[in-house]
Amino acid sequence: MINISKILTLFHTVRHLKPIQVYQRIANQTNKNNYKKIDWKKSVNLSSSNLVLKESIQFENTYNNNSFEFLNLKKDFGVKVNWDFLDYGRLWTYNLNYFEYLNQQDITLTSGTELIEDFINQLPSSKVGLEPYPISLRCINWIKFFIRLGSTPKFDSILYKQLMLLTSKKEYHILGNHLLENGFSFLFGAYYFKNDNLYKEAKKILIPQLKEQVLEDGAHFELSPMYHSIMLFRILDCYNLVSNNDLFNSELEPLLRNKSVQMLSWLNKITFSNGKIPLLNDAAFKIAPEPKSLFDYALRLGLKFESEVNLGESGYRKLQNSKFEIVTDIGKIGPDYQPGHAHADTFNFELYVNGRPLIVDSGTSTYEINDVRFYERSTLAHNTVVINGENSSKVWSGHRVAKRAKVSILKDLSNLIIAVHDGYKKYNVFHKRTFQSYNNSDLGIIDEIQSKGVFYLHFAPNEDFQLYDNIIKGIDYKIEFIGVEKIELFESYYSPEFNKRINRKSVRVTFSNKLQTFFT
Repeated sequence: MINISKILTLFHTVRHLKPIQVYQRIANQTNKNNYKKIDWKKSVNLSSSNLVLKESIQFENTYNNNSFEFLNLKKDFGVKVNWDFLDYGRLWTYNLNYFEYLNQQDITLTSGTELIEDFINQLPSSKVGLEPYPISLRCINWIKFFIRLGSTPKFDSILYKQLMLLTSKKEYHILGNHLLENGFSFLFGAYYFKNDNLYKEAKKILIPQLKEQVLEDGAHFELSPMYHSIMLFRILDCYNLVSNNDLFNSELEPLLRNKSVQMLSWLNKITFSNGKIPLLNDAAFKIAPEPKSLFDYALRLGLKFESEVNLGESGYRKLQNSKFEIVTDIGKIGPDYQPGHAHADTFNFELYVNGRPLIVDSGTSTYEINDVRFYERSTLAHNTVVINGENSSKVWSGHRVAKRAKVSILKDLSNLIIAVHDGYKKYNVFHKRTFQSYNNSDLGIIDEIQSKGVFYLHFAPNEDFQLYDNIIKGIDYKIEFIGVEKIELFESYYSPEFNKRINRKSVRVTFSNKLQTFFT
């Protein structure tokens, strides 16, 4: 029997794809064995450059004596590393194959070369490691390691062959940050080997993609503060490479400088006063460099950015007064053709009081396709209104979105934001939300719908408060609801990091037509 619902879900997912994505997906399926044939044992005569890099951002220690810890999960492999180890999920295995630990603080030449040798010995049978995304990151990390501590002809040969393989596995079927990582890898390879063909590959990707993926207000277009920080880090590394090495006429330096400054300014604007990013869409701590590390790195590179920037195309907005900071998302859920890191969180927000988190997103703890992933992407896991128990955008699988809520911004001022979205239009219901800062210390949120709805409010862990009828009282704030029909406290969890879930309190506020919420 034909499942019409599944067909419609697939249709509303696929119809947004670019033709190149569809073509490349078909090509990948029909030409699975037609990638460049690589003889990993045959040596290649190469000359590598003596490159200069200013101090980059060092990674936290994740490796020690064949023991690795990523995403809060630790594995000791003993004598031999299993580079295709999948017991902790594919993202963990990706991290294993990125080789970021080659650039952690205490890595030695001996430890690094032993790991590279072990990887090379298993390379012909490697599966995950030869996927294009891990290849891209691994090549960059190997090159940064080689620049600091030296290489060998054998290592250079294997590095070059990985880049050659990547040229036939560019991720045009995904686009977004994946394709950018391919381009960054080609750029590092081009400089390392002084290779014109790799440089052409880099230019072909980076010039159009950076212009498209960095929005006018400076945000990365996938609208995840975490991925924004990752992409910014990579662009800063590329600017470091291009500005400090006189190759290829430094052609990409102006573009990399401009995009770095734009992205730094946006990140500075949406970062909370305690230095943390909001965990909106797919985002977690301890994955990307902290904002301060990125700002310090930019200063070492001589880059200056704006302390104030007008938030626009990203849909992120920030209201701030003497007591509260609120970052809210009133934009589209992501790029139409690549919303893989989006949540059904339209009009979601995070709120800080006196410099500490009070109302927080539920975070992201997994990319695995399971009930946890479905919950963390759902509307009810966010600080917004749910109608008829459904999601405002149809998120499905691990990284798919079918029908998406569309937002219209009605007013956009420094102290007043009004917007409406159509995520529930099949019920002839539109959600209008107002954010307003009052009296330099108070904040109001007004929700207007044409039906009954439930406003979910998720508190930071260990936040101590009491509920009195329609008022919540904390140690230094009060939340009052006007228009409420029922308020319920319930237990939920907060995922500030992958594979980390902390119990916390949440509130369900049922109302009809209009709800006013005041923070004082």
